[in-house]
Amino acid sequence: MVKLWWRLVRFGFRLLYNELAFTYDWVSWLVSLGAWRCWQRSALRHLETPPGVRILELAHGTGNLQLDLAALGYLPVGYDLSPYMGRIAHRKLQRHNIPVRLVRGLAQQLPFAAESFPAIICTFPTDFIFMPETLAEAHRVLQPGGQLLIVPTGALTGGRPGDKAVEWLYRITGQRGGAGIDLRAFFARYGFEAQIVQETCPRSLATVILARKQP
Repeated sequence: MVKLWWRLVRFGFRLLYNELAFTYDWVSWLVSLGAWRCWQRSALRHLETPPGVRILELAHGTGNLQLDLAALGYLPVGYDLSPYMGRIAHRKLQRHNIPVRLVRGLAQQLPFAAESFPAIICTFPTDFIFMPETLAEAHRVLQPGGQLLIVPTGALTGGRPGDKAVEWLYRITGQRGGAGIDLRAFFARYGFEAQIVQETCPRSLATVILARKQP
């Protein structure tokens, strides 16, 4: 039964990122009780690169952070495996008259030259972001001293019944794992100096991993 449950969870996420991608914005709002966009934007608070340059977003999803980056004056480049997400993000960017710079492919095989970007942002990724191949590619395309900013999760802290129900949902779908892992040592193996910070959002906290490429 346990194996069947995790198969169903993986299948559900696959549908959400693909055939049901049109529901993603609504689902993300629901499972965060409205805090999702604040969680997502928490990575931008740590972006040190001045506007006017290209920033790579891994797993761009429906394109919301592409809009945020463009609004701040950056030239966002989005990369995602899902063609469904790509089509949604493409339409969203076009509606806002923002140049579309979206590429489809695997994060373990980035089609960009070495040292192409000063920063990479990835919010709410699946476990691909912690694969050795992904981190090796991120290290390759980042400029010396470049940032890898990851928002792996957010947590509701209000203590209301709805908050507790959502937290229970995260736990049973495996989104509260990773406790006890030394992330600094983990990222150091792939050439990054990393730290974890918590950013405050309405009735919640967003976790942000700040990793910097080392020589």
